[in-house]
Amino acid sequence: MIKVQIYPVTMLGTNCCYLVDEATGKAAVSDPGARSQALEAQIEKDGGRLEYVLLTHGHYDHICYAKQLAGKYGAKIITGRHNNVFLRDGSLNGTKKHGIPFTPFSADILLDDGETFTLGETEIKYLYTPGHTSGCGIFLFDGIMLAGDLIFCESYGRTDLPTGDDYQMMQSLKRVKELPGDYQIIPGHDELTTLSHERRYNPLMSRL
Repeated sequence: MIKVQIYPVTMLGTNCCYLVDEATGKAAVSDPGARSQALEAQIEKDGGRLEYVLLTHGHYDHICYAKQLAGKYGAKIITGRHNNVFLRDGSLNGTKKHGIPFTPFSADILLDDGETFTLGETEIKYLYTPGHTSGCGIFLFDGIMLAGDLIFCESYGRTDLPTGDDYQMMQSLKRVKELPGDYQIIPGHDELTTLSHERRYNPLMSRL
């Protein structure tokens, strides 16, 4: 089982998550768009056992502190195969448009749709869910979904940024809607929700 703590970062309130496998104490962080001193203090308190940095997609508010955090603790950066180009291209990740200092980097582990890896004793599954960008994906474990900017509470990710696509967004939401069971959804921003709630009240998902 994984314990999750959320540390909002950036002016956009990105939900940066700290994941700890309770059986082993091994940890991961998702979408560190900026530094959180509180998060790093907790990592240190827990022994600095950061194994992975997970990236749902490649926009600046989700990736800008990934390389620094991984380097500090010797962690590996994991993302979907189609997302790696965003980590190297300021015109795609938004740093160029917003004048944000950024050093391009590549992930250490690139996942294909449906692949899994383990954090301690917990299996984490990756699903490729393009739409918000062509590189978006989600992570599933223990009835929890790290959804990035695919799904928000009664909403979904915008598709008007580079590589965004309305049709792909619909197909990704349809796929997620059809997952068996329920999930607590931790979106990339704002309040948490559940898949059962979104199946009923999400304005796009409910029509699919």
